[in-house]
Amino acid sequence: MALDEPPRPPHLAPLRQVLPPLLLGTATFNTQYVDDPTVMPYRGIVRRALVDLGINAFDTSPYYGPSESLLGEALEATGVERSRFFLETKAGRVHGTGFDYSAPAIQASVRRSLQRLRTPYVDLVFAHDAEFVSEGEVLAAVRALRALRADGILRYVGISGFPVDVLASLSELILRETGEPVDAVLSYGHCTVQNTRLLGDPVTRMHKAGVSVVLNASLLNMGLLTTRGVNNGPQAKWHPSPPALRDVCAVAAQVCKDEPEPASLGMKGIEQVALRYAMDVWAREGARSQVDTVSAGGSLGIGASVLGVTTEAELDETALEWWSVLDGLGLPHFALGGLQSRAGVGSAPDAASRQKNGLERTAAVKKFVEEKLVPVFGELKDFSWASPEEGWVNELNPEVAAKARS
Repeated sequence: MALDEPPRPPHLAPLRQVLPPLLLGTATFNTQYVDDPTVMPYRGIVRRALVDLGINAFDTSPYYGPSESLLGEALEATGVERSRFFLETKAGRVHGTGFDYSAPAIQASVRRSLQRLRTPYVDLVFAHDAEFVSEGEVLAAVRALRALRADGILRYVGISGFPVDVLASLSELILRETGEPVDAVLSYGHCTVQNTRLLGDPVTRMHKAGVSVVLNASLLNMGLLTTRGVNNGPQAKWHPSPPALRDVCAVAAQVCKDEPEPASLGMKGIEQVALRYAMDVWAREGARSQVDTVSAGGSLGIGASVLGVTTEAELDETALEWWSVLDGLGLPHFALGGLQSRAGVGSAPDAASRQKNGLERTAAVKKFVEEKLVPVFGELKDFSWASPEEGWVNELNPEVAAKARS
């Protein structure tokens, strides 16, 4: 360990022993996804997740507009003790074209997050969208977060971003330069029905770099894999996907409406197909790659997923699919019999029957994706857009901005 590194608190268990396998992501509590998040049912969503469905982990960021404040308010209203849920946020991304990874800014951001989230500590903080800054800035941010860890303000430190190769390289850099691996990597949009580039070499490199858990987020790729798509609504203003990718995703959504298989499984559209496929694939791949969590119980680990919703109905649908994934893996879970019976998912009375049903559902969804959706994507299967795009300038880095203008 480098001489300027704060020692790791000896009482901290590895993250994979404590991170819940399913997290409610609250990027949707933001004007990037809804016109007015303050009038969406955010209180009901959080209560339903934590109190009724046993989903006891939440992901947010100060970059997500009012998300932290709305989540903090909703969590407090549940009356659930702080020790009974896992809370993660991010730091470093100030706005769409501005990043400040300096130690004072990172630490001020986390302290502000504590106020917004109404909590004395957060469990995990990510350096947000780390591909947009230099390697030196990432190292500075990680060291700043670890200093807060030494103060008890946070417990685990991670990095998040879009390009999986960059995330792997940064994981290796952090281990090499600090002598301690990063606890977590949050990857988004790279284990979906359209893009599975997280699997294989990138996640293997992260594991070899000592990363405890890799979380798979944005299974619908920020709304790209939805019936509505991203050409209508708030996403049209900012979504980074090129027109060609938007077009093929719209075709894939139509296939899910026209083909009989999703309906026969009780799935309403591409949203449920994509969620089920990605949750199941990552649950297994995360375990195979040893970047999983074992907190779900049983003898097996499971890859952790971050899911965002805008209604309680969407949350219920997600929970049902998640329970079915766990059934297929033979893992225990929190379940509501009424919900399961109504949907016909995981409603069999005994564990062996539930596992059989879960495996059959997994196989049916996998077959549909591979035979019906993958051909639609064609050459855009596994396509990832550039992040950052060519010529991008960090507006909060005066030296870089001045050089770009000269």
